[in-house]
Amino acid sequence: MLKKISIVISSPDHPINVWIESWLSLQSTTLQVEIVRNPLKLKGGDLCFLVSCTDIVPKVVLEKYSHVLVIHASDLPEGRGWSPHIWQIINGGKKVVVSLIEASEKVDQGDIWEKYSYKIPAYFLYEDIMKIINQAHLDLMSFAINNCDNVKPKPQKTNVNATYLSRRTPADSEISAFKSIAEQFKTIRVCDKKRFPSFFYLHGKKFKVIVERCHDKKNNY
Repeated sequence: MLKKISIVISSPDHPINVWIESWLSLQSTTLQVEIVRNPLKLKGGDLCFLVSCTDIVPKVVLEKYSHVLVIHASDLPEGRGWSPHIWQIINGGKKVVVSLIEASEKVDQGDIWEKYSYKIPAYFLYEDIMKIINQAHLDLMSFAINNCDNVKPKPQKTNVNATYLSRRTPADSEISAFKSIAEQFKTIRVCDKKRFPSFFYLHGKKFKVIVERCHDKKNNY
């Protein structure tokens, strides 16, 4: 029976914190759960979730737990690396697959516990997409807690070409002043309007672009 669970979220400002805290309020009172910012301070236990961990966790720390699990927003082995769901949507994807995998010394190459798939409507913006991703974290964490005693992890497929994605930077939010919004909507829709909004240069000046979906009562979106 599970007793001790650790959750690593490196930044206290990450939006996932609110979702995790809400999720924790619904869990059994028999569980001892801690949220840790620095993985080197992990004390050990039954389950450890690396939810948003920017540090490489040493093997000696991983060995303190029965299971250490990572949640990665791609259909592994495709989309290893950074911000896979964002790159997938930019490239025309209409859904995202979120994988629950075992932590491994080789990043994003651990055995797979479960995968969930979510549709992403063409009109979804960054906030909508992140709600899906955040909910996926909670769904997969609940799956792990409920199934950790009987799950049979599967190695990642070797007959599929693994892909590796680069870290997104503010420069990836740049759009062209000379192309239509429709042409560039795939990029615009994945830009966080607070942290890395889309922008363009014109007449020697930089302009920020904020796109919000109007509420349509008739169509209920």
